[in-house]
Amino acid sequence: MTSVKPIVPQPKKLKELVDYQDGAVVSRSIVDTDSGTVTAFAFDENQGLSEHAAAYDALVVVVDGKVDIRISGNLFHLEEGQAITMPANAPHAVKAVTRFKMLLVMIRAK
Repeated sequence: MTSVKPIVPQPKKLKELVDYQDGAVVSRSIVDTDSGTVTAFAFDENQGLSEHAAAYDALVVVVDGKVDIRISGNLFHLEEGQAITMPANAPHAVKAVTRFKMLLVMIRAK
């Protein structure tokens, strides 16, 4: 019989969840369950994600730097400490103004 190793909670510094890489977008899954996901991203300056849509509501929390986020044609300028909700099925795109890090929280509807 295989034993399951229990999850031991450990505090984490949000800015240290993922490291920057020159010319790249880096991501790291923090939580991945049937009810939702939490992913940490690090974007080098001028890197981004082209317009797309997701089937679930999402919350972006800017952890470091500055970013432009376009949601349903509306442009939002965010910086460290700010957050924005992206509604399900709304087209959105992300463009790093400076190097920036974010947490993306997606809630899967039942």
